[in-house]
Amino acid sequence: MTKQLHLDILPQPDEMTCGPTCLHAVYRYFDDEQPLPAVIRETQALAEGGTLAVLLGCHALSRGYQATIYTYNLAVFDPTWFVKQVEHRSRDSDTAPTDPTAVELIPRLQAQMKAKSSSKLQIASKAYIHFLERGGQIRMRELNAALIRRFLKRSVPILTGLSSTYLYQCERELEDGSSDDIRGKPTGHFVVLCGYDPKERSVRVADPYLPNPLGEEHFYEVGLDRLVCAILLGVLTHDANLLIIEPGPRSDRGSPKSSII
Repeated sequence: MTKQLHLDILPQPDEMTCGPTCLHAVYRYFDDEQPLPAVIRETQALAEGGTLAVLLGCHALSRGYQATIYTYNLAVFDPTWFVKQVEHRSRDSDTAPTDPTAVELIPRLQAQMKAKSSSKLQIASKAYIHFLERGGQIRMRELNAALIRRFLKRSVPILTGLSSTYLYQCERELEDGSSDDIRGKPTGHFVVLCGYDPKERSVRVADPYLPNPLGEEHFYEVGLDRLVCAILLGVLTHDANLLIIEPGPRSDRGSPKSSII
């Protein structure tokens, strides 16, 4: 049975604001209305433009939401930090008793920062530490249809950082945004996953970028296999993650809007 969430998304104002625009759409989904310019202004941006999923998560935590990141970014996280949760988790449960805690992850991130000098790694690691200190959770799970369906069945949209180059099957880009299949580099992007069709094995995507190579509207369907590849290849731009945002236990946010069709 197809699951589709009633999620509205606005066009991103410029090339660099896809992340806050997706975050704004998730807030609106939970009846948390606030101006898009305010969300953009309050979300920490990188010096070169754009942002990271973890910085979006920090913004959500500051507003009383619960935030969990499912990471596939091996440039920051070593799989062995999560190996116990992968080995011992229940097949039907998303919560394993061995999920690494902030107490376990923060020292590893700090040690890695001392051992590696990459400026992007330093920025990302500091953001992840801040995220963990504020109560955010970080997990590593197999990226498959079951994981995506798990949240959509609960009427929870999935904000994801991925490779737009692979998602759109387009040319790589230069720093000025122009396409160049020889000199260009892969680019990252944020979208929101808001539906799933098991029969077609397709996922409904809410994309703030218009027009985009997959259509002239914000919503389109993409095959699960391409989506999974695009998310995993997001590691090239420090993306490769799912950000799950839900109202906290003491939050006064509204109920999610969904339908079974």
